Amino acid sequence: MRLAGRAPAQVSGPRFDRLEIAGSFGDLGTFLPIVVAMILINGLSPSAVLLAFGLFYIFTGLFYGLPVPVQPLKAVAAIAIASPALVTVPVIAAAGILFGAVMFLLWAGHLVELAARLFTPAVVRGIQFSLGLIFLRKGFELIVSGRMFVDGREGPLAAHHANLWLGILVFVLVLVLLDNRRFPAALVALAVGIVVGIFGGGLDGVPLALGPTEVSLIIPKAGDFWTAAVLLVLPQIPLTIGNACIGTAATAASLFPEDRRLGRAQAATFAFTMGLANIPAGLLGAIPMCHGTGGLVAHHRFGARTGGAPIFLGLILVVMALVFGRFGFALLASIPNGVLGVLLVFSGLELCPLVRSLKTNEEYFVALVIAGIALAVPNMAWAFGAGIVIDQIIRRTRVTV
Repeated sequence: MRLAGRAPAQVSGPRFDRLEIAGSFGDLGTFLPIVVAMILINGLSPSAVLLAFGLFYIFTGLFYGLPVPVQPLKAVAAIAIASPALVTVPVIAAAGILFGAVMFLLWAGHLVELAARLFTPAVVRGIQFSLGLIFLRKGFELIVSGRMFVDGREGPLAAHHANLWLGILVFVLVLVLLDNRRFPAALVALAVGIVVGIFGGGLDGVPLALGPTEVSLIIPKAGDFWTAAVLLVLPQIPLTIGNACIGTAATAASLFPEDRRLGRAQAATFAFTMGLANIPAGLLGAIPMCHGTGGLVAHHRFGARTGGAPIFLGLILVVMALVFGRFGFALLASIPNGVLGVLLVFSGLELCPLVRSLKTNEEYFVALVIAGIALAVPNMAWAFGAGIVIDQIIRRTRVTV
């Protein structure tokens, strides 16, 4: 089924015209909330995170020649944000290294299509629905929090319930601007949050300086790898294979039919580039990264047709990482909980409706069981494993629900 949009003209290389630049920001509504939340809540180095994303975006634009996105891993992000005490920086680093290694194995062993048979739509949608609910829960917790800032400071406005009122106001603002191309909702919400945060004491006593934040080599311990494997990587793999590999390849073929650049935009190749990027990113303690169907559609929707869009955004992120890392982190730290919560809520609202693509009661049964377990047990691996087992039992016994 072809997605809406005209087939692009055949191009010889990346463009950097007005449409490409506009399209480069198309996916920020998903990118920013998760990245900002993980930097603030999980204590990641802003420069390490932005540098990893920037370099991967530049490489992606040059390698594929298409507006292929770079996104944070949503399963990893949701669990990390919900459980910062368990998901420390070394655990996130271990997750990136392990995830990259798994992607390399899937690519080298030609196993992408084979693995996809195990991760049925019901399992994939169930995990996506679970992650959406986790984002929603964490987002609303931040909105109703009595403290103004993520680091625990209340701020002078806390006594007036400013965080809650700000969250309500920004929620309405984002809802109104959700489809506005001129004023992207996520950017407007962040701008409002930074302004209110500064006037609410978010920068009080914080020295402002240019230059990168500290970036260091992180070598996880054996326990970190075990925690990362069970808690983060296992739930992520079916989403990545279904969405970042197979889904992105199918979407590229629909948006760019008969385009010679599709030669590289294949499911197995996406696994290769994710493996290539995540191992070094993990060693820096950056957020594990992937491609994705939604991001490709978002870039395309706002005008991107070549690799110029990801290259342009990647260059911006690299400059932010190396030049404005310290100043940028101070601004991020001044964003009130209410604004951060709203951004997470809308990230959750983007994931939850994907469950509607399921067609049978049996598929919904599997998806909802996964979601129920994920909310009851703080370990997505249990929900993931139970979902696969139940799905296979239903399929083999042909149970009618």
